[in-house]
Amino acid sequence: MPNIIKITDFSAQELDVYARLTENQLLNRHEPEKGMFIAESPKVIERALDAGCVPISMLMEQKHVESQARELIARCGQIPIYTAEFDVLTQLTGFHLTRGLLCAMNRPSLPSVEEVCAEARRIAVLENIMNPTNIGAVFRSAAALNMDGILLTPACSNPLYRRAVRVSMGTVFQIPWTFLSDQPAWPRQGIGLLHNLGFKTAAMALNDDSISIDDPVLAAEEKLAVVLGTEGDGLAPDTIACCDYTVRIPMAHGVDSLNVAAASAVAFWQLGLNRK
Repeated sequence: MPNIIKITDFSAQELDVYARLTENQLLNRHEPEKGMFIAESPKVIERALDAGCVPISMLMEQKHVESQARELIARCGQIPIYTAEFDVLTQLTGFHLTRGLLCAMNRPSLPSVEEVCAEARRIAVLENIMNPTNIGAVFRSAAALNMDGILLTPACSNPLYRRAVRVSMGTVFQIPWTFLSDQPAWPRQGIGLLHNLGFKTAAMALNDDSISIDDPVLAAEEKLAVVLGTEGDGLAPDTIACCDYTVRIPMAHGVDSLNVAAASAVAFWQLGLNRK
């Protein structure tokens, strides 16, 4: 039998993990092995469980226990299943986006850069992208458009932040990813590591010497890392200088650039293995 616990008061301590802990508190930088994240909506929770993530507790509207959450509850053993009526749960910020179901899970251990790249032919490298919405959108595009993995510089927003997970539709659990550590230093040594792993690097930037994204030389590369920069300034000049190619997306009507999430979708479609 599932361990159903009914909550009637929004201030109940059991709701702290869902209602009052910040992303940094969930991340638990001092004891990362105790870190947690929140998965929202049945589809996202299902993808997290499929990826081997370990649930801690669930929170849902009472009416979902015997309906849309039934199979998920059965997969989660005897963890606490907190239930509440809609008027209690609507006090949770953004609850209307969760489809009435949330799950607290242990943060999985991240693979090494070498493990992410081991079988990969196309990867994305994200430099200092700090908006969780953009992170989630990039992951969704990468998973849909045949990228094999994602590497993030340390300043990037964490892909397991709630908004990033939600925007990604759970694809953060379907595509291998990890953070580049401070050592080797980015960009020079980090790009050197990618070169040692057999990758050519393509910096997405609108420099005068950039080549068009449909240049056949890019599609011909056996292993290619597509490097995308932060929302405001794009890639750092040192990063561009270290990359093998500088690549532009041709623009019309005087538009100077695309949002990084939109640019990633174009780049992954053109440069992913579906285009070979």
